[in-house]
Amino acid sequence: MTKVLVIYAHPAHQRSRANRMMLDSIKGISDVTVHDLYQTYPDFFIDVEAEQALLLEHDLIVIQHPVYWYNMPALLREWQDLVLEYGFAYGRDQQKLKGKGLWIVMTAGAPEHTYATEGVNERPLSDYFLQYERMANVCALKAFPNFEIYHSRHMTDDVLERAVATYRQNLLSYLEECRHG
Repeated sequence: MTKVLVIYAHPAHQRSRANRMMLDSIKGISDVTVHDLYQTYPDFFIDVEAEQALLLEHDLIVIQHPVYWYNMPALLREWQDLVLEYGFAYGRDQQKLKGKGLWIVMTAGAPEHTYATEGVNERPLSDYFLQYERMANVCALKAFPNFEIYHSRHMTDDVLERAVATYRQNLLSYLEECRHG
């Protein structure tokens, strides 16, 4: 049976309407586990063995977080550094996650047009997150296209609801794709 692990890292979950709605939209889907890093590790002391076991039990790994100063939240970075270690996630004949799916989901407070050459951020959002592409390659993960929600705090309810529906549908589609190889 194919299983999804959502590694969720938001230090202020209660203030994120978009992330709360996305997670609510996948509640009740069988074989989907939401793993909130900030709730699990408020002290930042990550249980590496437990995290690695979780990864091994799932077929599609979703990393979901807000954009913080052109980067991921600090605890997610700590998780990546410790959990995806040499001899587990990568290394000569040590790619224990090989073939699993990887889907990156990000929310940004700024409008999409600001993430362009002529925008205030001077480049697309994906340019700030090249590490995910490298992570997928080094760990032999099958990367699905990133899902990005922009201007999330200021979206109308209708626009946000459509984005959330797309998020849910993409997750179900990628889950199905992982089921069939």
